[in-house]
Amino acid sequence: MVRVILHGCNGKMGRVLDGIISKEEPNMEVVAGVDPYDGISNPYPVFPSIKDCTVDADVIIDFASAKAVDDLLDYALAKKVPVVLCTTGLSPEQIARVGEASKSVAILRSANMSLGINLLLQLVKKAAVVLSESGFDIEIVERHHNQKLDAPSGTALALADSINDALDQSLEYVFDRSQVRKKREKKELGISAVRGGSIVGEHEIIYAGLDEVIEFKHTAYSKSIFAKGAVSAAKYLYDKGPGLYDMQQVIAAQTEE
Repeated sequence: MVRVILHGCNGKMGRVLDGIISKEEPNMEVVAGVDPYDGISNPYPVFPSIKDCTVDADVIIDFASAKAVDDLLDYALAKKVPVVLCTTGLSPEQIARVGEASKSVAILRSANMSLGINLLLQLVKKAAVVLSESGFDIEIVERHHNQKLDAPSGTALALADSINDALDQSLEYVFDRSQVRKKREKKELGISAVRGGSIVGEHEIIYAGLDEVIEFKHTAYSKSIFAKGAVSAAKYLYDKGPGLYDMQQVIAAQTEE
């Protein structure tokens, strides 16, 4: 039985995760939750901060907020509990600290937990190599609900990084063209964010060439795709040694089974 702490248990993703684990995962159990909001009745103890948690677990699944990540890392290091880190919007200092912490405890960090997005990360890389040589411009447009705090999304940045890795870091990210009146530079990679309504998540990668356009698009219709990915990641991670893991390794492990 894999014992799980849900970090951010009373948020939207936390509630979805709780439902999936309790109904679909007979070999997993949520033994504790962490959330400053206590207006929901849970069948397990809920602590206002991870620092207050007194329940032992095999893995932590995190869908909380960036401001809670530092305490989460402190706890994981002290207890040697692996973490599936799904929170986005981390500062450069926090990202560096995640890397340092992974030397002592297993951490799986992903900007997006869905299978489709992680496949897309590979597809956009291959397309970039072929199309960039032919003069195609590359743009990313992401759309999310009006409650999302960070922009652009962590997934949009991950897609941009995958493309830029394939092109030897030759592209410059451009987030706002409103302040400068000039033509688009060939080495730009534009990233635009749209916020509105209840959009779960859309990511569109546009390769625009002379007289032709190629587009990749991923649309999330519910949060369950991210929760299911996080559950798969927790199963993969809970018995792993120290290291920084990602969803590509989870997918590879599932393929080998």
